[in-house]
Amino acid sequence: MTGLERLFSLKGRTALVTGSSQGIGLALAEGLAGVGARVVLNGRDEAKLEAAAAELRAAGAAVELLPFDVTDHAAARAAVDGFEADVGPIDILVNNAGMQHRGPLEDFAPEDFERLMRVNVSSVFNVGQACARHMIRRERGKIVNIASVQTALARPGIAPYTATKGAVSNLTKGMATDWAKHGLNVNALAPGYFETPLNAALAADPAFTEWLAKRTPQGRWGRVEELVGACVFLCSPGASFVNGTTLFVDGGVTASL
Repeated sequence: MTGLERLFSLKGRTALVTGSSQGIGLALAEGLAGVGARVVLNGRDEAKLEAAAAELRAAGAAVELLPFDVTDHAAARAAVDGFEADVGPIDILVNNAGMQHRGPLEDFAPEDFERLMRVNVSSVFNVGQACARHMIRRERGKIVNIASVQTALARPGIAPYTATKGAVSNLTKGMATDWAKHGLNVNALAPGYFETPLNAALAADPAFTEWLAKRTPQGRWGRVEELVGACVFLCSPGASFVNGTTLFVDGGVTASL
């Protein structure tokens, strides 16, 4: 292995990816496995997790399953502690679990707002803290929180979602500020508009796709595999002095008016 290859190799590392039975989470798990990591898939639907694991194993990946509810602090801690005790250390955490709920802000139900906060923000705290407790003891670890282009920009109908993704970016800064001294690297990855199950309704709307093509300097939707390189970098030895940043992968949307 050359020096450059070592910079981006994850051989011997174990990566937990939350919300990884489909979409961006599954694509990131596949990408991390491709550079040598053993990946741990997480979600609440065990049948979907099994199907995703079978797909990755067929491609030669080493895969474990760790189903638990990321919004449940006690469940997250118990699952991570149990994995660490029974299987081994979690070296990398990708906090990908998230959801969207659209609607006019003046009519937005408070219970829907709270659900967005639990899934998109509390989950990052819950699983991040559970993993960091072990990483701090080992004095090393990588955490990548999945933010969004809505970390920096707003669109009509998604104000609460925008609030949650702004919180993810600032929580990332706080995690890095508290944990960098213990050898952890904590960063966020902010996708632009990608064709995923979360965006299925938008992707099926010709008018929105036309608007997006005009609004995005690269002129198209992103493909989930185009997030892999940035994630691998943030999880790799090559990012050893990168901490507390939010890396936008958005085709130029946040760079242009």
